[in-house]
Amino acid sequence: MNYFSSDFKLGILGGGQLGKMLLFDTRKFDIQTYVLDPSDEAPSKIACNKFFQGDLMDYETVYNFGKQVDVLTFEIELVNLEALTQLEKEGLKIYPSPKTLKGIQNKGIQKQFYADNNIPTAPFERFENLESLKSKISDLKLPFVWKCTEFGYDGNGVKVIRQASDLDALPNVECIAETMIPFKNELAVIVCRNPSGEIKTYPVVEMEFHPEANQVEYVICPARIDDKVAEKARAIALNVSEKFNHVGLLAVEMFQTNDDEILVNEVAPRPHNSGHYSIEASYTSQFENHLRAILDLPLGNTDSKVAGIMVNLVGAEGFSGDVVYENIETILGWNGVTPHIYGKKQTRPFRKMGHVTIVNEDMAEARRIAEQVKNTIKVISI
Repeated sequence: MNYFSSDFKLGILGGGQLGKMLLFDTRKFDIQTYVLDPSDEAPSKIACNKFFQGDLMDYETVYNFGKQVDVLTFEIELVNLEALTQLEKEGLKIYPSPKTLKGIQNKGIQKQFYADNNIPTAPFERFENLESLKSKISDLKLPFVWKCTEFGYDGNGVKVIRQASDLDALPNVECIAETMIPFKNELAVIVCRNPSGEIKTYPVVEMEFHPEANQVEYVICPARIDDKVAEKARAIALNVSEKFNHVGLLAVEMFQTNDDEILVNEVAPRPHNSGHYSIEASYTSQFENHLRAILDLPLGNTDSKVAGIMVNLVGAEGFSGDVVYENIETILGWNGVTPHIYGKKQTRPFRKMGHVTIVNEDMAEARRIAEQVKNTIKVISI
């Protein structure tokens, strides 16, 4: 099929910042794009050929959208699986497949998948709801990590439980209780794979988290770890990809324990925050490789040209409303610094509003500049 400057139509479920960055590469290749998102102010709206406003969890909305395109992908996991399954039965190419998504969408099912496939992960128990967990609290070792199985994102739906009363404010939904693992680092590996079976991994990255928001503040590539640990992490990520039989991108988040074991935390079957650095630092960005993969084109070089650090720009505490970015013009004067503003009109505390990539031959210098960027830019409201 001729994808370029043709009648071919790529459909994207979700119109957030991931879709917006993916659309940069569809523009580069002149590929027609249709986007479906519930918000009329979705960041992707300005960059696609046709935008449709609608509920991603509604069967008819997703099904009717899918009937208009030649290949369908998504930038968010919370989409109607039944509609995707029916569309695939009718011959539509959907990547990653509904089967892959089904194994990932629910974190309880995802964790069980690791256990069933001998993929190293932290011990856990699944509970039908919070009340069921509370009834078994005496059997659980404190502290542990509570996670809701659905609808969690960016640190929402995750809480460290240090005493029984910490459960009181949580929603009564299906959840898991996960053993709290002492670890040195949180790592991630992005795997890209096309339908022909070509597969590549990006270098291991290291993630530094905000202590309160449980949200990534910095992504550092390459991770500052031993080569043997990096090899082990990439091998485990490849095994996870093989077991899920995914097509497109699979971001595999992991823990490096104190004795250098690698445990899989969770995965995302799409472009991911841990790969944003690749736009400036890699030979081929994660977004271009996702596009290449789902169209069964040769995958691009995943190596880094230079060390890269990404800083997430999130809404400052105490501010909600129409967004203002303070001091962007200041960082634009610094070498190797590139801001990406997502286009969300409203800010709130810890909402992801953009990111900044810092590239430098010297990793220590890149990390120093990243800290400076973090302390200079403020995402506030009018």
